[in-house]
Amino acid sequence: MIEVARQDYPDRDTLMRNLAELVADQLRAAHATKHRPEHAGRRRVTLAVPGGTTPGPFLDALSNFELAWEDVDVIATDERMVPEYSDRANSKLIRERLLRNAAIDAHFVHYHAAGTFLEPVLDTIRERVAERLPIDVAVLGMGADMHTASLFPGAPGLAEALADDAPTLVRVEPAAQPEARLTLSAPALRGAEVIHILITGEDKLAALATALADGPVAEAPIRVALTAPCPVTVHYAA
Repeated sequence: MIEVARQDYPDRDTLMRNLAELVADQLRAAHATKHRPEHAGRRRVTLAVPGGTTPGPFLDALSNFELAWEDVDVIATDERMVPEYSDRANSKLIRERLLRNAAIDAHFVHYHAAGTFLEPVLDTIRERVAERLPIDVAVLGMGADMHTASLFPGAPGLAEALADDAPTLVRVEPAAQPEARLTLSAPALRGAEVIHILITGEDKLAALATALADGPVAEAPIRVALTAPCPVTVHYAA
């Protein structure tokens, strides 16, 4: 049985506001640490955020917190291979819901190729992400099928993404989804300094209970995060 910290909230609005405040505090702390005179490493902070429908209010709330956003690199946990400003693109969600208000000066690291074809530039995109690792604060979602980012059970490309030597980003093609995706790999996610898992609804709570039981990661990819060596907290509201 996997043991992980869990925070329950009375409603979704409270969850989104409180999680945003916590993430803002952790970004400030990471920034302060990296700007101490004795710190010789990378001085920027990396925030990974999910796409989809659930995290929009969290991103709205986070955008209002004052911190050194000009020193924050924002990356998506995954991206659909659609035009950059498509309504299905996580980049569009992040730009419209997070990169505004106080967070307008944050730097967004997008995964889209300048042209039509991804493969010729995939290594360049991977390097772009690798320069921002490790992730200081990662916020992940989870589906009722126990996927996280675009690590879908049974998806072509999943084994590569779960491998210990996986590159930062892996292309996967989930059978039930209309397009291929790029996803942060298991090593990139598990290397985060802190992970928050944002879930809502009874179906996802039931899925979490299943994922917390012992079993193969390939059957419940959210276990990549649940078993990470860093502090991990599940944030839940019905």
